[in-house]
Amino acid sequence: MKGFLATLKAEIFVTMRSHSAWIIALLPTLIVFVRAVVVKLSESGQQARDALLGQDEMAMTGSNAWGQLVDSYSVGLTFLTLSMLAYAAWSFANDADTGVIRHALIRRVSRPWYVIAKLVNIHLLALCELALLGISSALITALLWDFGPIVEHGYELISSEEIQTEVALGLRLALLPLPAALAFGLLISVVAQSATQAVSTALGLSLAFDVFKGVLGERAHYIYASFQPSLIDQSYLQDVSRLVRGYSDVMIDNRMLQLNEWVPMPQMLLFVVIAVLWVQRKSL
Repeated sequence: MKGFLATLKAEIFVTMRSHSAWIIALLPTLIVFVRAVVVKLSESGQQARDALLGQDEMAMTGSNAWGQLVDSYSVGLTFLTLSMLAYAAWSFANDADTGVIRHALIRRVSRPWYVIAKLVNIHLLALCELALLGISSALITALLWDFGPIVEHGYELISSEEIQTEVALGLRLALLPLPAALAFGLLISVVAQSATQAVSTALGLSLAFDVFKGVLGERAHYIYASFQPSLIDQSYLQDVSRLVRGYSDVMIDNRMLQLNEWVPMPQMLLFVVIAVLWVQRKSL
């Protein structure tokens, strides 16, 4: 346990002084900020055109902040997952390439504890990134749009309290696969022969599954990545984006919500166990 704590402290020390870690932490927030500004400018241009044409009513999708907030979360989490997956895949493999891990092993840090310390540090970085993303998304959305219930023709379709409940549920379900994604990246890092191979393999497999999950049908729902926000998004957060805009044709499958809650964690534990077993046989 002392070796684990010493390794974790060293990992945190290095991460806090790493330019790459800071870039990874700030990148999703920067993307969300730029996207919000571009969307607002586009809406303002559309409003100006409608005013010239005598159409003063603004589209409901642009008038309420809840839809924009959910979209910001979805975009931010997509880039956060990909960047943290790449970072997790790079972490252990880079230490093996540079010989850093040999120094840790000489100081009697066991290989399994070294891997677990890596995983904990990656999760801590992801938590910091999530906090920054959540706060910045809420602030930029509140500055550019107004929060309120969904109202159409004077009738309240969805109250603010109901919207908050759906947003909280969608965000929670979208975050559940993240630990599995980080553990998968670390597993690839342990198995790969180099840092470059690890990063390219982890991102390649993730993007490949994103493309082919539609072909897999219901079988894809037994893989954690089906439930995380992605470039081809099928997560519940995507449904929430439509719900909070007042669309009534959104079909909620309770079975999929249950799989979203139960599938990611066992797979995360499986990835960790395989990584720990593999590192004990790996030549370093």
